[in-house]
Amino acid sequence: MTRSPVPHFYLYGEPQRSVAEGFVHVESLDDRSRPSEWTIRPHIHRDLNHIILIADGGGAMLAEGAEVRFDAPCLLLIPAGVVHGFVWHRDSRGHVATIADAYLRDLVARDADLAPLFARPHAAALSRHEGEEADAIVARLMRELGWAGAGQRAAVESALLLLMVMALRHAALAGAIPAGSARQAALVARLRERIDQRFRLREPVSAHARALGASLTALRQACASVAGAPPQQMLDDRCLLEAQRLLLYSQMSVADIAYAVGFDDPAYFSRFFARHIGQPPRAWRAARGG
Repeated sequence: MTRSPVPHFYLYGEPQRSVAEGFVHVESLDDRSRPSEWTIRPHIHRDLNHIILIADGGGAMLAEGAEVRFDAPCLLLIPAGVVHGFVWHRDSRGHVATIADAYLRDLVARDADLAPLFARPHAAALSRHEGEEADAIVARLMRELGWAGAGQRAAVESALLLLMVMALRHAALAGAIPAGSARQAALVARLRERIDQRFRLREPVSAHARALGASLTALRQACASVAGAPPQQMLDDRCLLEAQRLLLYSQMSVADIAYAVGFDDPAYFSRFFARHIGQPPRAWRAARGG
């Protein structure tokens, strides 16, 4: 398996290690951004998700090579396993809440409405009043994490859920949250996990359906409802995502990248990439300064 060219961290700058199942952490935006001159270079957290409150200021988020600009107040949501980095305005103020992936899955299992919230990185703009409300929620979350009194876990969870619901409702109003039943959401989550582990094998959709104990029809319906895309597109998108990461962050040749993402023929890979992205891989890399 090809080693990722993007740094993997626990919290930013800390060596990768195992994550406790119920891990929740909150810190000021200043803590890691000011020492880094307000620039957080692209990196990955394998098992950690972020909810970032930008109370003042703004900046730009680079997520899988795409830039998202934002102004305060807003909530940024970054799923585990996504390459992301930031450039903050120097007058920015906010907090970074980090949630273990296992804990997030438990929350989603209890309320499937939350499932699409971390399907992709995005920014949810807030009104000034909502920004103040979110600031107060994060302050409460930090207080609860700073002691071990009775009901602490419930208090932490309630604050997290308030932030998540605030982001969810803004995304839903913007049409960014697709529909889907709890069972369909669970099936698509299992498919995403399987794709992430096995996309280099270039298996057909039917193989994934069999492994998940679902019919092809049920899998296609679930993907359409929850992900807004057919399963084959989800497979292709994961392959293209890995190829783009390697083009952006490594010095590997296009042929080596083709082999790394599961293609036997580099020429076929180049045609596949160009068909989906609109440019051959070499031209795409050159256009981004590679």
